[in-house]
Amino acid sequence: MKTQPSATNSSQADSQASEGRTMYQEKLYQEGMVAGIIGAVTIAIWFLILDTVKGRPLYTPTVLGTVLFRRREGFASLENLPVSSEMVLMYTWVHGLVFCIIGMAASRLLALAEQNPDYGFGILLFFVIFEVGFLAIAMALADPVLQALAWPAVLLGNLLSAAAMGAYLLRKHPGILTKIRP
Repeated sequence: MKTQPSATNSSQADSQASEGRTMYQEKLYQEGMVAGIIGAVTIAIWFLILDTVKGRPLYTPTVLGTVLFRRREGFASLENLPVSSEMVLMYTWVHGLVFCIIGMAASRLLALAEQNPDYGFGILLFFVIFEVGFLAIAMALADPVLQALAWPAVLLGNLLSAAAMGAYLLRKHPGILTKIRP
């Protein structure tokens, strides 16, 4: 006589599968946050080095914080803007948060590409469009900021940040490279 699996065993299996998916998603969010922090720190260090070489440490986060939080004051005097610890801290908080969100999205996209390698090229294309779009929008809307910071430095900082995040995420998803290669 065959025994039928009970409803209890089925619901336990469903519960365990759901718990496994939840733990996997939490892992992706955690590694995305770490990747985001790595990216934020990389670009922050890049601009700290550039600002220090120019004799104005923390100038970049001051400019960006001022533009972000004090728009009404205008952009006319960005070159002579004194360093403000308040603006540095406020901008650094927002900067870190945005990079954590980007890192979480990147982690989820890599997990998606691991499951379906056809998404790999689309993710790469999204990254390129994101970088070009960021620069185009920045040039159109915040030209005085880019003049104050120099757009090649911004582009190189973004690329360094993306490389650092990518290196971390590729260590967490080593199978992605073997699945994307032809």
